[in-house]
Amino acid sequence: MAITARRRRRKGLQWLIAATCAALAVGAIAAAGAGAKGNSKPKFEIKHVFVVVLENENADTSFGPASAAPYLSQTLRSRGAFLPNYYGIGHNSLDNYIAMISGQAPNPTTQADCTTYTDFTPGIPTAGGQFIGAGCVYPASTLTLPNLLEKRHLTWKGYMEDMANGPGQPTTCRHPAIGAPDTTVGARVGDQYATRHNPFVYFHSIIDKPTCARNVVDLTHLKGDLASKKRAPNFAFITPNVCHDGHDAPCVNGEPGGLVSANQWLTTNIPAILASKAYRDHGVLIVTFDEAKGGPSGDSSACCGELPGPNTALPGGVGPGGGRVGAVAISKCIRPGTTDATPYNHYSLLRSLEGFFGVRKLGFSAQSGLAPIGNKTFTKRRACTSKK
Repeated sequence: MAITARRRRRKGLQWLIAATCAALAVGAIAAAGAGAKGNSKPKFEIKHVFVVVLENENADTSFGPASAAPYLSQTLRSRGAFLPNYYGIGHNSLDNYIAMISGQAPNPTTQADCTTYTDFTPGIPTAGGQFIGAGCVYPASTLTLPNLLEKRHLTWKGYMEDMANGPGQPTTCRHPAIGAPDTTVGARVGDQYATRHNPFVYFHSIIDKPTCARNVVDLTHLKGDLASKKRAPNFAFITPNVCHDGHDAPCVNGEPGGLVSANQWLTTNIPAILASKAYRDHGVLIVTFDEAKGGPSGDSSACCGELPGPNTALPGGVGPGGGRVGAVAISKCIRPGTTDATPYNHYSLLRSLEGFFGVRKLGFSAQSGLAPIGNKTFTKRRACTSKK
């Protein structure tokens, strides 16, 4: 009798959440249904994508004339395309990272950076490829870009700085146990890894498989993988630690943090990517930020007709989005010095990746009218035309 009663209460909770979210879900049906079943590859060919995500800066600060990151704002920008109207999709960090690989919109737990590593429940699928509920570890039925790449026999890896430095912790696919507190909320000397900046460990479709341990690895693996075009993944997602991504300022180890430390990290690590055979063979490097500075006096603006999703009315907490962060993209398919003022966001990035690799659209990347990063950025498409 006790088990039956609990089941009835669980079903009642699921029904209540679904009913509460129905109005928002209806809006998502109309806006996000078009083209959700498939995606054709662009006429130019991209074989390798390297995405580097930094933290918490407004576009005018990062890319303005007084930027504390001149390697980003001047050197990299001059070598490729500047995307001044690239936006985050929410506040705080985690919801942005999750959106980049799954198209899932924020929910209250991911907006709060999931300080306790809880399952996302009840996980009811609804319109626009979204799932209804709250929590941070999505059910196995929630697919991600890595899942789709594996089905096409394409490769992927997440490179997380300091992942292997946690005492007594796994050195790959590192995350808390379900229901446990996240002990990486605060940085420690020698271990400045942040679970919330690693999107792959928030999906049972990844962490429940052996591929997580093989593919979600410490940043130190990147050097060896870049040495061979065969070892380099088709999709590489790179997260510096919370000092080198600019999140902390100052850092626990005495470094200045902020854009100063982010600039030093980029200066040290980006040249190896650009010199690799994988990058030179139809590759692209994209550097962006997860979100602008948020809060009541920060930037919670949005672009691109961003939808709120079924689980929260304001993805930005006090506004509709994650603010304008800007981005740069570098490739031999891009004419140096290009500026593409088209509005983009993290869903646009995912839609672009899906197009590059010829996989179907996930979540809000399928939103009708959403522009992928395309012809206005890739201004030398003939240089990336397939020879096949």
